[in-house]
Amino acid sequence: MFKNRFFWLAAIVGLILDRFTKLWVVKTMTLGQTIPLLPGVFHITYVINQGAAFSLFQGSVWLRWLSLAVSVGLMALAWFGPRFERWEQLGYGFILSGALGNGIDRFVLGHVVDFIDVRLINFAVFNLADAFINVGIFCLLVAAFRKAPDGSDRTSAK
Repeated sequence: MFKNRFFWLAAIVGLILDRFTKLWVVKTMTLGQTIPLLPGVFHITYVINQGAAFSLFQGSVWLRWLSLAVSVGLMALAWFGPRFERWEQLGYGFILSGALGNGIDRFVLGHVVDFIDVRLINFAVFNLADAFINVGIFCLLVAAFRKAPDGSDRTSAK
């Protein structure tokens, strides 16, 4: 069977969802436009980000190369590395989908398209790629906590 198949599944599904949502925003909205879905709580707001998370490192060209390096590294790890536990596969796969999604934006557009606007907590506007990176980190944390201190998997201990 295909090694680390949940990695590849998470990466492909996450990337497709990220690309389609960004394409929808770019094609149907004007820059700066906001659509309140739950007024004052959750909006779709089209903005661009030329930096990293929270607009850090604005205009840094190296961010595109970092996205590429992370993407290639994760793909090599999944392809040539060991067979990972399911939570690890999902974690690395979601991180790959986010790195690829934002990396494609940086290479093609020179900026990242953001649109998820959670106003209830006055959070920075973000996109699905950003969300998938965080989901991936959560999955890796779950995987880490599921392993016993001696390195064995707790699910196999009875």
